Amino acid sequence: MRITALSQTLLVTLAVWLFASGPSASAQLFEPRKPKTTVTKPIGRQPPAKINASLESVINSSNSRVHISISKQRAYLMVGDEIYIDSPISSGKRSGMTPTGTFRISQKDPDHRSSVYGEFVDSRGRVVRSGVSTKVDSAPGGTRYRGAPMKWFMRLTDSGVGMHVGILPGFPASHGCIRLPADIAPLIYQKVGIGTPAVIES
Repeated sequence: MRITALSQTLLVTLAVWLFASGPSASAQLFEPRKPKTTVTKPIGRQPPAKINASLESVINSSNSRVHISISKQRAYLMVGDEIYIDSPISSGKRSGMTPTGTFRISQKDPDHRSSVYGEFVDSRGRVVRSGVSTKVDSAPGGTRYRGAPMKWFMRLTDSGVGMHVGILPGFPASHGCIRLPADIAPLIYQKVGIGTPAVIES
């Protein structure tokens, strides 16, 4: 009897609480909580790359400069205060992976490969394991490391951060580099030189 009376008391208390709190309380009690998400603007919904054709004959490796906005996920190739190319990018997937500050292009390589990220392949070049890092992974016996392609690479830091062709999933996703669309990277590559200034802002 005591257990039944206690159960009835609990049920009455719960019913009173739900009635007093309204629909939101019952929803919180009986419906699964939705995870909090951060709404970001996908690159796919941003304006595509834009090129100011009137500056094509004006801009060159001696007067160009690069401006990158991490928050906007955009890169701008500029001459003076005018924008020649305005392009979507994908920067470092975690805060701080893409450094901010003022840099200069110190290397250009049209067919560069990563010395850190890539895959292990066998003697015939078949992939044995992908998505590896030479910092933490060891090559299985009979395999060798092959770096991930970074076409039209333009180095910005001694640690390997640069601009190059890469996948743009609609949000920051790289290991620190600035990924560019495949049709835009060679255009920027042609208009910059060793020593071209580049500013990366948060």
